[in-house]
Amino acid sequence: MEERELLPHLFRTEYQKIVSVLCYLFGIEHIGVAEDIVSDTFLAATESWSAKGVPDNPTAWLYTVAKNKTKNWLKRNSFFQQKLMVDLQHSIPQGEEIEIDLSEQNITDSQLAMIFTVCHPSIPTESQIALALNLLCGFGAQEIADAYLTNKEVIYKRISRAKEKLKEADIKIQQPTLAEINERLDTVLKTLYLLFSEGYYSTSTNTVLRKDLCVEAMRLNYLLVEYPHTNKPAVNALLALMCFHASRFDARLNDTGGVILYEDQDETLWNRELIERGEYYLNEAAATPTVTKYHLEAAIAYWHTHKADSGEKWENILDLYNHLLILEYSPIAALNRTFALAKVKGKQQAINEAEKLQLADNYFYHSLLGNLYTDIDDYKALQHYKTALQLAHSAVDRDLMAKNIDQLNQRRSN
Repeated sequence: MEERELLPHLFRTEYQKIVSVLCYLFGIEHIGVAEDIVSDTFLAATESWSAKGVPDNPTAWLYTVAKNKTKNWLKRNSFFQQKLMVDLQHSIPQGEEIEIDLSEQNITDSQLAMIFTVCHPSIPTESQIALALNLLCGFGAQEIADAYLTNKEVIYKRISRAKEKLKEADIKIQQPTLAEINERLDTVLKTLYLLFSEGYYSTSTNTVLRKDLCVEAMRLNYLLVEYPHTNKPAVNALLALMCFHASRFDARLNDTGGVILYEDQDETLWNRELIERGEYYLNEAAATPTVTKYHLEAAIAYWHTHKADSGEKWENILDLYNHLLILEYSPIAALNRTFALAKVKGKQQAINEAEKLQLADNYFYHSLLGNLYTDIDDYKALQHYKTALQLAHSAVDRDLMAKNIDQLNQRRSN
């Protein structure tokens, strides 16, 4: 990894780990202090590494500096001496200073506790997810706003109010009880699902694929699988879904960063190990009769790891989409279903179903209709591609639509 990419990458992967450990130690009411300490750590890294070069072990360097900055803050903060030390002295031998434990196990414990703390029912679900994305996953307010299709001021308010609510309610950061797991797990999974989706198809930058976000979502999901009390069918199903999608990372983009459509991908670039792990977690998810949207989406993704364009494949995908829409309807799922419908029933029937959705402001809606109308009515296909071009969020999407428009214009001129 190039030096200019290293620090942003470490900020994404390590910032939230250190914040979680400090909050786990001192309490949720000191989120601001934890964030300030860790921000100062990364500022020190920026200044030191630009002058002296990147250390041999950058992560260890960050952990050491974070520990030292935390200890310095504790020594000079009179409030801590008067209040917090009373709460912590039972776990600290007389005369010894507090140890800032940044071991892998304590980071895991801290993040598990933090996941369920920020998803507390005392704050609205949308604020829970925004706070979790911010604290646990390193999302900035603008990135969260883009994912929610809103503005960053709204996200700032959600995050601030969520923090204040947790402080007012005196919520403790601790390992969740079974009751808390059952009550909050759905919100936790929604958070990880959104994080992975933002990484797999980023709307906030011109980068279509952001592997670091996807890897972070998979890492947090894996923590839930490894913890016995959160190792639930839905958790395994979501991890299976992530594995199946991640298996095609290297086949989705060409050398210039352009999108390679599914039917044009080189199957030999698919990661067979991730596909096998996805199959394992999907089998684990089937341990009970309970079916969630993650089960159905994972099964759809499983069939997409079979490149052959068979009737069995598309019939299964169409059936899974039918069940998904009954279980939890969404216009985007309905739109995705029409592609499978075209494979099974033909393009005209798919066009009829897609147009009922009337998603006039949606890029994917017009992109799909452009594809479906091609060879049936090339003029309509062209109009939909032009609309999709106007609605495209990224340069890659705009390039793809421009390519489709050029190809149709050439056909129509011949």
